[in-house]
Amino acid sequence: MSEAIEQSIIRRSPLDEMHRNLGAMLAERDGWIIPVSYGDSSSEYAAVRDGAAGLIDLSSRARIEVSGAEAVQFLNGLVTNDVKSLEEGAWISAAFPNVQGRLLANTRVLRRGDKFLFDTEAATHERVLKTLERFTLAGDFHVADTTAQTALLSVQGARAGEIVGAILGDEAARVEHARLAVVTWRDSRITVIHATHTAEDGFDLFTDATAAPELWEALTSAGARPVGFEALETLRIEAGLPRYGVDMSDTNVVLEAALDDAVSYTKGCYIGQEIIARIHWRGHVAKRLAGLSFDNADDKAAPPHDSKIRAIDSKEIGRVTSSTFSPRLKRVVALGYVRYDYLAPGTEVRVVTEGGERTAHVAEVPMVRGSWYDGAARNEGANQ
Repeated sequence: MSEAIEQSIIRRSPLDEMHRNLGAMLAERDGWIIPVSYGDSSSEYAAVRDGAAGLIDLSSRARIEVSGAEAVQFLNGLVTNDVKSLEEGAWISAAFPNVQGRLLANTRVLRRGDKFLFDTEAATHERVLKTLERFTLAGDFHVADTTAQTALLSVQGARAGEIVGAILGDEAARVEHARLAVVTWRDSRITVIHATHTAEDGFDLFTDATAAPELWEALTSAGARPVGFEALETLRIEAGLPRYGVDMSDTNVVLEAALDDAVSYTKGCYIGQEIIARIHWRGHVAKRLAGLSFDNADDKAAPPHDSKIRAIDSKEIGRVTSSTFSPRLKRVVALGYVRYDYLAPGTEVRVVTEGGERTAHVAEVPMVRGSWYDGAARNEGANQ
């Protein structure tokens, strides 16, 4: 199948009919029909932020399975993190760099027995699949795209653990960060990881496509509210989590995108390793993704993608990648690349828009520290 034909195919979640029955507003993004909202994005946002829980269909993310006796050897040479030391029942973040150390894709790698599951954004689905498939003729290395046969649901919010526990049991609700649990629910095997997309407590549930609608209904009956991508976009910007194709691309060196937890500096050689290591040991990148908090709370207009960021002396020092009005902070917040000398939190900057320059300050991320950070177990980091 040609790349042009592949790109013309519009994919649908196993929960597509469920979303339509709920009256969801649907739109196309990265080749998928996704629920933008279920009629009230503000209430969906509040379900996640204000002590309850939201339920998000992340089935548009790609799920690619790798196996074979030489899988570890090949994978360790392809990604930035250490697959060789990844234990069964654990997962890591990792990136696919090119030879210049630039970011081709960000992914999570789950080890289930002798198989590795790669979970990546829809925007990098075909790139990751083709990168992996190149090695299938080189040895005992097998690749299977399981995206169409599976689904991914995410429960996010302070009550996420309570709701997941009520449906899937204590083993699922108590799974530690960087570990996974595999539980059986109504004859279906569900893989559970403890992960956040919002800076709130969260669990991602990997399941067969056929079981997804029933699992969705069970989770909503237990108190999780459906949340669309409009609310999720605000939540993830507040959390400081970049999205591929918006906040990061193959023009960025891996470390510029603040993906530090996806890189091992002890594993040995991989594609792009020399450049990434050189930057790390030098001490810093020339620019880095950072948060921005805008001063004028009365101005709720979010600056467009690629708006220039200037220092107070008018020197251009970066650009905006994502922005939104934060209901929690009651002001516009953004993500953007800022030159190293201006990265200190509190640094005053100017953002150039059609309406003129707007004052903002560099902010630490996450800009909203939710329930993920309330306990020691959740202080170990956030996943993208």
